[in-house]
Amino acid sequence: MLDLKTINSVFGEFEDRGITREIMMEAIESAMATAYKKEYGKRGQVIRAMVDMNSGTVNFEQVKTIVDDTLVRFPDEEEIAAEEQAPVRQYFPHEGEEVVPEGELPRYDAEKHMLLEDAKRIKRDAELGGEIVFPLEPQDDFGRIAAQTAKQVVIQKIREAEKKSQLEEFEHKKGEVVTGIVQRVERGAIFIDLGRATGIIPYEEQIPGERYRSGERISAYLYNVDEGFRGVYLRLSRSHPKFIIKLFEMEVPELATGALEVKGIAREAGSRTKIAIASVDPHVDPVGSLVGQRGVRVSTVMGAIGGERIDIIEWSEDQAAFIKESLSPATVMEVVLDEDGHRATVTVSEDQQSLAIGRGGQNVRLAAKLTGWNIDIASTGGDSVAETDPNEGASVERVEKGEEAIVEAEAALEKAEEAFENDPAKEAGVDAGETDSVITTEEDTTETTLPMEEEFAFSDNTALSDTQEARDESDETAKDNA
Repeated sequence: MLDLKTINSVFGEFEDRGITREIMMEAIESAMATAYKKEYGKRGQVIRAMVDMNSGTVNFEQVKTIVDDTLVRFPDEEEIAAEEQAPVRQYFPHEGEEVVPEGELPRYDAEKHMLLEDAKRIKRDAELGGEIVFPLEPQDDFGRIAAQTAKQVVIQKIREAEKKSQLEEFEHKKGEVVTGIVQRVERGAIFIDLGRATGIIPYEEQIPGERYRSGERISAYLYNVDEGFRGVYLRLSRSHPKFIIKLFEMEVPELATGALEVKGIAREAGSRTKIAIASVDPHVDPVGSLVGQRGVRVSTVMGAIGGERIDIIEWSEDQAAFIKESLSPATVMEVVLDEDGHRATVTVSEDQQSLAIGRGGQNVRLAAKLTGWNIDIASTGGDSVAETDPNEGASVERVEKGEEAIVEAEAALEKAEEAFENDPAKEAGVDAGETDSVITTEEDTTETTLPMEEEFAFSDNTALSDTQEARDESDETAKDNA
């Protein structure tokens, strides 16, 4: 007889973990049937236990399946003789179920099978695949091994039920932002406590430069749910592009309700993100909605990702206009599209060229990823061109100045040196600060000054000579007075 008070208290604890009473009852009945078979049953028997929650008694029954020669195979004499000669296991003679090769029928076992003609003698309406139930003598006394086996069965059933409950819960959260507490950092991976399950942020899914400490609260994007041997593993990411989109959905109601639509996003985690947004409702400003009043919405998202810069770009069906906007914050003068090569040549002014390319080519690289076009940037002066490939997105090549410009710059430098050598101020001993000259050409700028050593030497020698003359005049005056 079972202790119903203890069982009910255990039920309450497991219900808080998402395991229902029906699952716990199934685990207990399965454990009792396993213990009975271990202690009193025979090999091959199918035993079922039923717990009466009103009285605490447990009833046992043996179940046999109704079969014929189309559902099972009957062993021949050689197979029976081989089994009789096989050694019998000493400690667990009732363990072991038949392993049926694929494509073969299971072997007939009188302990769990009953032929159709025999079953009809007991039950007139017996059918193939049905069950014949035989009650067994109740037992309350189980040995130590049987009790341990029952305990392991209950634990295994609870783990399976808890794993299934976690899968059902987090499968619905897949593709959303979850928040947890950092447990530990191990081999570059961050383990996050999410309550009923543990999330993992691999090293490659982290934002470069961020540091995490135990006990710190952190948000991440749930991109995969894995079922492992020991439980459910949640794969999280902070560098995923969709992490930015989900953060904006939490801050911008227009995006969450569908009034705005994200057309594309290009991200280099920890550095910069470009997001293309379009308005489904013509009365809604796409860029202004994401920026928010005084930039409060975009500032909140940037704070959640460690201050990463975000460029919000209005999407346009006109590809030339879209490419022009994608190079923001640079001002573009002209965009020429080559439909055959899927390449866009963008012209900017000389002062906007470095801004359009970005540090290390980042701005034009992200624009190429966002638009899907190969982008070439040329300045109005024609002195440099930047080329990017949206597929590669990592190389930026520059074509330097022509040979004519270099020759002109060298000639200007030679003229500057000759002017400095022939400068009369150098021989007259004028202060070096007054003789500084700057010679500027169209191609290069060179600043020419006196070397510091010559400057100090010139001024020091002049001061010494003046002091020596003053001393000589003072000595002569003293002699005359004497």
